[in-house]
Amino acid sequence: MQRSTSRWLVAGALAAVGVLTLSACGSGFSSGSSASPSGGLTSSNKALTVLIGSSGDAETKAVNSAVADWATSSGTKATVNAASDLNQQLAQGFSSGKPADVFYLSTDALAGYASNGSLLAYGDQLSNKSDFYPSLVKSFTYNGKFYCAPKDFSTLALEINTDMWAAAGLTDADIPTTWDQLQTVAKKLTTAGHVGLGIGGEYARIGAFMTEAGGNLMNADSTKATANSAANVTALDYAKKLMTDGSLKYAKDLGAGWGGEAFGKGLAAMTIEGNWITGGMQADYPSIKYKVVQLPAGPAGKGTLQFTNCWGIAADSPNQAAALKLVEKLTSASDQLAFSKAFGPMPSIQSAASEWKKANPALVPFLDAASYAKGVPTAKGAADVVTDFNSKLETLATSDPKTILDATQTNLQALLK
Repeated sequence: MQRSTSRWLVAGALAAVGVLTLSACGSGFSSGSSASPSGGLTSSNKALTVLIGSSGDAETKAVNSAVADWATSSGTKATVNAASDLNQQLAQGFSSGKPADVFYLSTDALAGYASNGSLLAYGDQLSNKSDFYPSLVKSFTYNGKFYCAPKDFSTLALEINTDMWAAAGLTDADIPTTWDQLQTVAKKLTTAGHVGLGIGGEYARIGAFMTEAGGNLMNADSTKATANSAANVTALDYAKKLMTDGSLKYAKDLGAGWGGEAFGKGLAAMTIEGNWITGGMQADYPSIKYKVVQLPAGPAGKGTLQFTNCWGIAADSPNQAAALKLVEKLTSASDQLAFSKAFGPMPSIQSAASEWKKANPALVPFLDAASYAKGVPTAKGAADVVTDFNSKLETLATSDPKTILDATQTNLQALLK
């Protein structure tokens, strides 16, 4: 799961470039297809193809099983392909005029494919449209159109090593709910052997502080750059202050690849990660005892970032009607809860929240953050700007936050011209 969410930061930048170079897809559907009288969707007797970017065998098996069940009940054949490089294979499919009918689509890829006509904007035709979390719907809305159903999502929370916590003389009463309290416990937890707070040195983690201060890189629908807002300056100033007093360090400076590794190896008493960390901890660091709590509130209140993908449907699919029915099944409470049990994501629909919380009591803080979580920028080219922003954040401890944010503001504004 850690790899799949990081796709927005790494492979996403490449995907965004690839998307923008594609020629617009037409709407000439394959022979044998016809427009449906309901909703203007095409229909045919052709089998559906489903392209996914899997986090591992568990995810591939779960999606295969769900699609096979739907195919049996619907009478429409469907096959699943787990891509070795989702972004590349998705781009190749569109450029060749033979895209998969249904596919995983990241937030950063939406604008490029939507603007060139590659995607079917089917969101408003979903029977379960009103069940999705509103913030997730915003992440997949482009030019006022809700394009695709969010398939699941993750938020960031604070993970605490309970043994280190107790050794520092801290109790549940000390769990931080404000920035000042976080700074206090981070100092108490910092020893010669480990830092109080170890996180990834990137927007996808430090951005949580920005939301807690009331900011983010762009507004909710990614139509306005807000990188150098006073709120974001406050957030980076705060992170820099923790770095200066030695209670916050980047994972790479601790000799780890990401926050979860630093946390698992005992190099950090706390980290900020999404719910994908649970799989990594269970697999690689099963002896570490920890608890998950919501991130402390900042000057503007509670805040966190969310990460999500959707089920895209190709504009050139000869069987859009069946594809829509498949997506409705894959985003149903039963399927999403099965996916969660199999490989860890949180359901994107509100009706599944209660049952998910009962099944995952230790992870409830992740889902409780859904009501105030903010999405990452979805403007065309934003992933490239964030990559540049990340490189600047690497030097935050010795740089001026306002200067970093001003440069990012300029780059984001250039995307909107």
